[in-house]
Amino acid sequence: MDWQPDRESRVPIYKQLAGYIENGIGDGTFPPDRSLPSERSFAKELGINRSTVIAAYDELESKGLIERNRGSGTTISKDIWGITKKRIPSWNRYIEAGSFLPNLPVTQKIRQKSVENKLINLASGELSEDLFPMSSLREITSNRSFIGTLGYDHPQGNAMLRETISNHVKLYRSIETNPSSILITSGAQQALHLVVQCLLKPGDAVAIENPSYNYNLPIFKSAGIKTYYLKVDQEGINPDDISDLYKKHRIKMIFLNPIFQNPTGVLMAEERRKRVLELSSEYGIPVVEDDPYSLTSFSGEKIQTLKSQDCNGNVLYISSLTKIVASGLRIGWIIGPRAVIERLSDAKQQVDFGHASYSQWIANDFLESKKFEMHIKSLVSELENRKDQIVASLHYFLKEQVDFYIPQGGIHLWCRIKNEFNEVQLLEESIKRGVIYVPGSTMGSEKGFVRFTFGREKEENINEGIKRFADALSTIST
Repeated sequence: MDWQPDRESRVPIYKQLAGYIENGIGDGTFPPDRSLPSERSFAKELGINRSTVIAAYDELESKGLIERNRGSGTTISKDIWGITKKRIPSWNRYIEAGSFLPNLPVTQKIRQKSVENKLINLASGELSEDLFPMSSLREITSNRSFIGTLGYDHPQGNAMLRETISNHVKLYRSIETNPSSILITSGAQQALHLVVQCLLKPGDAVAIENPSYNYNLPIFKSAGIKTYYLKVDQEGINPDDISDLYKKHRIKMIFLNPIFQNPTGVLMAEERRKRVLELSSEYGIPVVEDDPYSLTSFSGEKIQTLKSQDCNGNVLYISSLTKIVASGLRIGWIIGPRAVIERLSDAKQQVDFGHASYSQWIANDFLESKKFEMHIKSLVSELENRKDQIVASLHYFLKEQVDFYIPQGGIHLWCRIKNEFNEVQLLEESIKRGVIYVPGSTMGSEKGFVRFTFGREKEENINEGIKRFADALSTIST
């Protein structure tokens, strides 16, 4: 056979093979009176995996071009033009053709493994259930009557909840706003999607932190957005880098997580926060501030958000109850100029006709109650204990093998492994030993890092998890 797959091409080999066979059926290379080569012989002749041939044959069968007959092999369809034959959609083609891109394979694997109870979970960015205020939430649902509507609510979210959130952010985050400038979302993730899809267009350039949670989010690629990076050090991003990116790439928007940043745990220095706002006004670039953790300061200090210092309406502020109350409530919000909120609200209506009224009621009553403040104090104390535990465990089991910044709030610790290592091999070894974490490559461009999250496991499990990680690292290093 003269044909060989192009191994340098971005087109998968199974698709190249399917195309070659399809063309060969049309030009007579594969006559209808003969069987096609078996999967095994085709694979051997081309030097490819048998599974690749199977995938190519699946593709051709779904298009109605070939028939597989047990005992007599694979033949060209007698009804090749599809006049009477029922044809199966090529679902793989549809899956790969969609404009909304999937998560990276390693991210998918981490999420799949994270739900396995036998694994110690130092990967998932959510709280453990024992940190949820279950008794308070049960009291709301069992002792109080639901006073909302079960029909469609206001496009921006329940008016009572938006009023409560405006009071909440004023008291806890020093943000002055009003209900008409708030949109309730299904967590911060939906808020981010709405901003990207509604306020940017393909080809626009944006700046994101490196490392950051946004680093490998498919949403930017799906929308055709170009991302440029702002390096994070122990004081956050350097505002001078914003000027450089603007001059080189005319960035249209800046995405920041300035308070106990995910994954580094860093708090951006106050002088840098002020300079970011100055540059935003100077260049007319909006800042999207993602703030899940500002209420988790271990010192009890009230942290000034960018939005609380925003005098010109340049900051779109995103927050939620996911990281401080319960992930399953799916309550988040965006605060911004009214015209922007109305635009985002219109888009949200197209997606889900507004947020669920029942969870909005629960969130409203909990935020209004005195138990919210009690919960936050208890939560911060528990998180600080877990932070102390992971720091102690890293020092004990890994000693001089790692460097890390000790966070003063939030739930993440960013750890640099000093010696070179194979990231995939280390993850696989760790999973075998029963612990999962997030490889640094999914969150940043620099090699040699991992992210540990200490909000999901109790102290004893954190200690055991770091021990297992150290064992895995020792195995691949020998």
